[in-house]
Amino acid sequence: MANHPLIFAFGILGNIFSFMVFISPVPTFYGIVKKKSAEGFQSVPYVVALFSSMLWIYYAMVKTNETLIITINSFGCIAETIYVAIYFAYATKNARMQTLRLVLLLNFGGFGLILFLTQILCKGPKRAEVVGWICMAFSISVFVAPLSIMGRVIRTKSVEFMPFNLSLTLTLSAVMWFLYGLLLRDIYVTVPNIAGIILGMLQMVLYGIYRNAKPNEAEEKKLPTVVKLEEQQPTTVNSEVNPVSFPSTDSTENEDAKDGKNLEVAQINSPV
Repeated sequence: MANHPLIFAFGILGNIFSFMVFISPVPTFYGIVKKKSAEGFQSVPYVVALFSSMLWIYYAMVKTNETLIITINSFGCIAETIYVAIYFAYATKNARMQTLRLVLLLNFGGFGLILFLTQILCKGPKRAEVVGWICMAFSISVFVAPLSIMGRVIRTKSVEFMPFNLSLTLTLSAVMWFLYGLLLRDIYVTVPNIAGIILGMLQMVLYGIYRNAKPNEAEEKKLPTVVKLEEQQPTTVNSEVNPVSFPSTDSTENEDAKDGKNLEVAQINSPV
């Protein structure tokens, strides 16, 4: 069944779209290296994306016959590790410590605990089932994150934080992985991408509604003037997620408080 031509085709297309997701932050990190400063950005999306890729690789290895999931998520692990390393190199001391704590807690502690418990407590097909449920729950939570961006689009009547190319590619990625999982009869791959398709389509509908709308000036005044991640990656594609954080308006805010609190619109990819 795994060698069915349609399954292979949708898996390859899923790999292509997810590859676009993973490389989309490259211009952003090029800018960070060039400016030698990570101010205005957070490491959370990239640490979470790394954790997601690690989970899916583990699931694919336990399930077997899931080579196409392993290939794209292996690339994702490499890409996200590079992004986190660059951020760590150019962030402030406080942001570095926060990133280090998050990596230790999530990518080492969290993943290590999942690995240990599933190896000890689960045997045979049961292990794949448990890991699959964990992956599915995490992916759904990641897909729901863009709701915050959609709410801001409605309030501000501005789509500057939700590029159409991003929403379109994320939707196509979710469609490919949905069809891949459906034909493979893999509920853990299929279900999360239903949420991805629905939310991606809603984003495109909102874009169509507000693309020519006059921005709400009252809301726009609340937005800080900083570099926006999505403006530097117009071809980004997420499942992945759109976490957003807003900085304090206090003019006396110190450097540590500013780092990691400036506005960021990032995508966390959950490729399957």
